[in-house]
Amino acid sequence: MGKERDLAAEFREGNIRGLARAITLVEKRDPAVRHLLEALQDRVQRPYVVGFTGAPGTGKSTLVDCLVRLLRDRDQAVAVIAVDPNSPYSGGAILGDRIRMQRHALDSKVFIRSMGARGHLGGLSVATREAIRLMGAFGFDVVILETVGVGQSELEVAAIADTTVVVLTPGLGDGVQMIKAGIMEIADVFVVNKADVPGSQKTIQEIRSMLSMGPRVAWRPPIVGAVAARNEGVDEAWKAVEAHRAHLEASGEGRQLSEARLKDEAADLVGEWARSEARALLDQDAKLSERLLHDRIPYAAADEILTRQRAELIPERARSKKKAGRIMESR
Repeated sequence: MGKERDLAAEFREGNIRGLARAITLVEKRDPAVRHLLEALQDRVQRPYVVGFTGAPGTGKSTLVDCLVRLLRDRDQAVAVIAVDPNSPYSGGAILGDRIRMQRHALDSKVFIRSMGARGHLGGLSVATREAIRLMGAFGFDVVILETVGVGQSELEVAAIADTTVVVLTPGLGDGVQMIKAGIMEIADVFVVNKADVPGSQKTIQEIRSMLSMGPRVAWRPPIVGAVAARNEGVDEAWKAVEAHRAHLEASGEGRQLSEARLKDEAADLVGEWARSEARALLDQDAKLSERLLHDRIPYAAADEILTRQRAELIPERARSKKKAGRIMESR
């Protein structure tokens, strides 16, 4: 518990190294993170999370860099999580966004963290949600989440971000491809970057046509043209994000999304724990492992693992009920 107390003290003192160390623990799935968050419960608040997704080459990182500067001009503390793909062989990640955003390196109100996706389907690291919670506890107002941009697996960004910005660009042929992939459906805001390139109006028209064919919804995603390399259209893009935020608050959708996220996160933690327990049991129980190898079908082994877990839980529940009964009788 000493490690968690030290980290909690660093948080309260505003030591950015404490935040960096805590996120490293999150990435390692260290149990100390739970105790740290419990120690900081009075400070835990969710910052506003804006996710940027889109195909590689659309200029997401340049756009994010410009938005960081815009938000700092408005005196808002900003954290950026840039999720990069890991090598399936070495485990190493590209982690190039820190290099692109070096001009913010000396700003104490900007924190940039590259996190490897570690093969996690969806392009987001499993540690992303806990890292966002830590950033909120540290005092950041906005967290910008930039994903790897690898197509349909990017849909998971919508499960984490409050506002999802899909970045497109003309000339790469990704407009129709992304429509087919279903990624268009998650957008709360569209940004057509490199709008000075021929064909940008055609891309905007394609998006508008797709939106008109969809069902009537309370929020119709705005389409913003931008040239991030020249810092053009960046202010308009952020106004669109703020408009969506206002819609979430006014409609009550924001609260519903927050509740759904917490339930999903709790269920995911149970799943993570169950997977770890099941794998340990398979490694320890030679007979069960042999039967699995003999059957070559995992269902029977999975049933037995669940049966054993239930058998362990039922006596524990019985003991809890008996204890509660004794307490009631004593009253």
